[in-house]
Amino acid sequence: MTKIIAELCQNHMGDRKLLDEMVSAASEAGAYYCKIQSMQSRDLTHRKRFDDGLIEGEKIRVIKRPFKDEIKRLKPLDLNDDDHFFFIELCKKYNIEPLSTIFTRNRLKFLEKLKMKAIKVASFDCASFELLKDLSKSKFKTIYVSTGATFDSEIIRAKQILKNKNLALLHCISIYPTTPNVANMNRINFLRKINNKVGFSDHSNPDKYGNVLALVALSMGVDVIERHFTILEKKKTKDGVVSVNFNQLKKLVNLSKESKAELKYRLKKIKNIRAIEGLEKRDLTQVELLNRDYYQGRFASKVNNKFIYNWQEFSFK
Repeated sequence: MTKIIAELCQNHMGDRKLLDEMVSAASEAGAYYCKIQSMQSRDLTHRKRFDDGLIEGEKIRVIKRPFKDEIKRLKPLDLNDDDHFFFIELCKKYNIEPLSTIFTRNRLKFLEKLKMKAIKVASFDCASFELLKDLSKSKFKTIYVSTGATFDSEIIRAKQILKNKNLALLHCISIYPTTPNVANMNRINFLRKINNKVGFSDHSNPDKYGNVLALVALSMGVDVIERHFTILEKKKTKDGVVSVNFNQLKKLVNLSKESKAELKYRLKKIKNIRAIEGLEKRDLTQVELLNRDYYQGRFASKVNNKFIYNWQEFSFK
């Protein structure tokens, strides 16, 4: 059966009470994993070119994301070490598997202490081969790697590095929100040629498109589907537009339990299915390239007042 990941992202607002309610709700909805993001605002890198961005003519060349605004937004959302242990206990209490995304190599040893069975790697670190090498030697048995805005050769290299692990490669489109016409769900078939376990990280707007993309992914036999999750009004969080609420998560879980025949019947009702399926191999769009440019290196490990990026050779003792 396909495992469903309820991704809390920063929808917990850094509030333990809200975090408790979210883990409980994710479990009640039937998700297999509840996931947090182990980012720290102190590891946010200041890259001056993103303070002002760059527009040439009418074309965006560099995204504008001022550092001072980002640090101000992210700092209240931090989950410290104690919060992580609190999260693990919540998952035990509500009988749901804990999961987290690693953002910097200096957090690996701490995350191993949480004794989670699995770890997640975000799309923009699929090509951070030094981080992946660290993970290949880590205590984590299962590793989920998203592949949005990543070149095919980088995905193949990631597989080679993590060949000793129970690896799942997740298709996703690094456009927030993702519209069905650019979803290129056939990428799942491409990923399966590289690795036997595959999945899908859905960034579409559930209020507009429901579970259309998840339905296609399920019909392709994915092992896992990841969805951002919130229990707040969606306008209250930055990720609300790509997040499912409790009822929407429950519908996704129920959909994941349907038979192949039931999924096939539902699939026939999708009018623009060919556009949604798209291509196995394709060029990244300008939006994805801009997001790749910004998010790769957004966080790094601070060592002696110097940032070590996830792709740089460095020994973390």
